[in-house]
Amino acid sequence: MQTDTPGSESLMTREIRTIERVPDAERHGRVGNQFSLWFGVNLQITAIVDGAIAITFGAEAMAAIVGLFIGNVIGGITMALHSAQGPRLGLPQMISSRVQFGVKGAALPLVLTILMYLGFQMTSVVLCGQALNLIFGWNAPVWGMVLFGLMTTCVAVVGYRLIHMIGRIASVVGLIGFGYVAIRLFAGYDVQSAFGQVDFTWASFILAIALAAGWQMTFAPYVADYSRYLPQRTSVRATFWSTFLGSVIGAQIAMTLGVLIAGALGTDAFLASQVGSLGEIAGGGLVAILIYVVIVVNKLSVNSLNAYGGFMCILTIITGWTSHQRVSQTVRTGIIVGFTVFATVVALIANEVGFLSVFKNFVLALLTVFIPWSVINLVDYYLISKERVDIPALYDAGGPYRAFNWVAITSYGIGVLAQVPFMSQALYTGPVAQALGGADLSWLVAIVVTFAVYTPWARRTQYVPDRLITERPADPPGAPAPSTGRALG
Repeated sequence: MQTDTPGSESLMTREIRTIERVPDAERHGRVGNQFSLWFGVNLQITAIVDGAIAITFGAEAMAAIVGLFIGNVIGGITMALHSAQGPRLGLPQMISSRVQFGVKGAALPLVLTILMYLGFQMTSVVLCGQALNLIFGWNAPVWGMVLFGLMTTCVAVVGYRLIHMIGRIASVVGLIGFGYVAIRLFAGYDVQSAFGQVDFTWASFILAIALAAGWQMTFAPYVADYSRYLPQRTSVRATFWSTFLGSVIGAQIAMTLGVLIAGALGTDAFLASQVGSLGEIAGGGLVAILIYVVIVVNKLSVNSLNAYGGFMCILTIITGWTSHQRVSQTVRTGIIVGFTVFATVVALIANEVGFLSVFKNFVLALLTVFIPWSVINLVDYYLISKERVDIPALYDAGGPYRAFNWVAITSYGIGVLAQVPFMSQALYTGPVAQALGGADLSWLVAIVVTFAVYTPWARRTQYVPDRLITERPADPPGAPAPSTGRALG
């Protein structure tokens, strides 16, 4: 097997790039791969569950489907705009936060992003542990969970090319597998009874929109990681539409299926045994096992993103203080393995003590912190910096982006706090949300307030180079190497 070779075409080539810019000579791939990756990532069991949860909020089935579609479109626009940054900058998503928050200040959204990655990784380990146990007939939950953790680690360590290949596989098997489940659902269950069970209410409709919008917006810290290898000439429009359509269509199919299953079976029955219910609908036996394989493949696609993104965030925080730009393969592998092992161990403990549902609610609450970050990042990139970034300065805390940018940090804090009265979540419901019958408008408030505070302030204070700077001029012979070129490990 080839390893550590820039530009190699082998799918099993171990990636050598981390948080540094991908050189133009190593750019590759087709923009259509963004569609297959995000279609496969979204067509998965957790999105199905999210659709079912819309019914638990009290939404009528058709209203839930329409609300979820609106939310997917709104959130999909946001995440696709982040994806379009990848080919232009050639950087992972979260390191670009140093432009707005400062080289060290970017640790604030990064730490919260790591917690999100851990939470989603834990839920994936639990669900796919159940599926693998059903496939192999294992009785002890630990075996399926550990096996899935190992699978995730292997894909994340190999990196970018293999992640995209798994995404393409997931898009095909997910469409076939969940399509078969839908056919069996319509053939064996009274799906029509899912509609009209409750009256339409604006509160539940708005909650369905928020549910899907939040789902899409949580991908914002991920997306540029998987478009940064595309050739720099790739247009913003092509990257946007390929990512947007893949993510929105995949999520909408899965969530609609979740709405129909919850309406036909009842939410309690489905949510009590999510994996087993899909196998039962499929008809049991060998067909059910094949559906469990589909669940594992599609969750492997998204879980690899969690491990890969978690590694990127951890490394971005560390290097903010060390000024390193590159890491050795040993350090890279060690961080990925450590992240996955930690998530698997916590998932095992949570599964035993029943803590997982509480932690999932905590993760959902964390989503409120990503909307202000997303607004700040997008406003800066598209309206203020206008794609002009000094990339070498991102690795120098003493440079023009400074260690901490208090304009962005303060705007971010205001954007988070402004949501509190409007929140309607398991952990807390604000007074405005209560007055609106439980409708959660916090994400809309976050967008408006953060935009209004950050935009005029940043226009007066933000450092903006006159062009995109990808490298410093060559040093004269005998000059010492810059600190940003050192490798860690």
